[in-house]
Amino acid sequence: MKIGRRPLLRIASAATLTSLMPTFGSARSGPKREGIRLALCGDVMTGRGIDQVLPHPSDPRLHEDYVKSATTYVEIAEQANGRIAVPVDFSYVWGVALAPLRGADLRVINLETAVTISADPFPKGINYRMHPKNVPCLTAARIDCCVLANNHVLDWGEEGLRETLQTLRRAGIQTAGAGRTQEEAARPAVCPIAKKGRVLVFGLGSPSSGIPASWGAGSNKPGVRLLRSIPKETQRMAEQLRAIRQPNDVVVASVHWGSNWGYDIPKVQRTLAHALIDQAGVDIVHGHSSHHCKGIEVHREKLILYGCGDFLNDYEGIRGHGQYRGDLVVMYCPTIDSIDGRLLSLDMVPLRLRRFRLQRPSARETRWLRDTLDREGNELGTAVDLNEAETLELRWRR
Repeated sequence: MKIGRRPLLRIASAATLTSLMPTFGSARSGPKREGIRLALCGDVMTGRGIDQVLPHPSDPRLHEDYVKSATTYVEIAEQANGRIAVPVDFSYVWGVALAPLRGADLRVINLETAVTISADPFPKGINYRMHPKNVPCLTAARIDCCVLANNHVLDWGEEGLRETLQTLRRAGIQTAGAGRTQEEAARPAVCPIAKKGRVLVFGLGSPSSGIPASWGAGSNKPGVRLLRSIPKETQRMAEQLRAIRQPNDVVVASVHWGSNWGYDIPKVQRTLAHALIDQAGVDIVHGHSSHHCKGIEVHREKLILYGCGDFLNDYEGIRGHGQYRGDLVVMYCPTIDSIDGRLLSLDMVPLRLRRFRLQRPSARETRWLRDTLDREGNELGTAVDLNEAETLELRWRR
């Protein structure tokens, strides 16, 4: 059944996106409750072509079948949309996304690249790498947590993963979903929010996203937290949360799952998302791997993002799958009740990638994103409105 068009919340001005959210009243009777505002992004791929335009490019040699230099991806992008004045500054790639990113309480991305100078590529054909000296492009956006349980973090071997972890931690960025041991890979990033509580971010990687089975972390082996069994992983997370959860903790399960293209949401993903909420006590399921945005669900007042889409990549100018508009990007900004983890609101910032930089989309492109998210959310019980600030907002069945 299609949801009616009467919005639950209207944003008065674009300034809302650049400031912290105030205290919210509960939808039920009771005292005022504090909201934690997150900025959740999909895949951030700052390796390869993007790495080449930053101040400290890596060795551009690639091991792909058809492209042998990362500079080729820069050339393809420039042919499509114009010259990029290389080198760009560290904040360049974020463009107009900087303000809403900096206005959130916490910023979480799926970093889909190794941060290393390793010269030992894993034999998989496509290998992403960003030079460690380019890590200020992440701190420029105040990224708090990089989820690493994905199919590119070990592109340059175990040594590349070790260097990635070390580089990010030296930069003050927390990580989740990968580690030097299985215990470390399973450990959440614990992110304090001043006067509001904490956000615990767990990273999980599914083989369905292309993560090799050999990348799973072991007792003395670097790797990712590999999702092999829904019942076992749900039970494991429930046990972890019973041991470490404190009052006012908001729990995010950030999951890399599924294929790159297509709007279908496999039954196994919905089963896992619901189990993480119902049985493990997770408050947000932050799904990624698809190169484009997918439908959104609110299950028992808890947010499920099945596919956030790419946030930054170097695919500009490459043909194929144009019907999915992978160049159109969404930043998801939920506000969560810090007492019980309920979703209070979800604002979405529409963006587009041009010359490896996030820009404002046209009005037509914004409407396309609204219509797509609205259509794909219909069977999941959600609808999307375009508000006066030219941002998007979610409504859901309660």
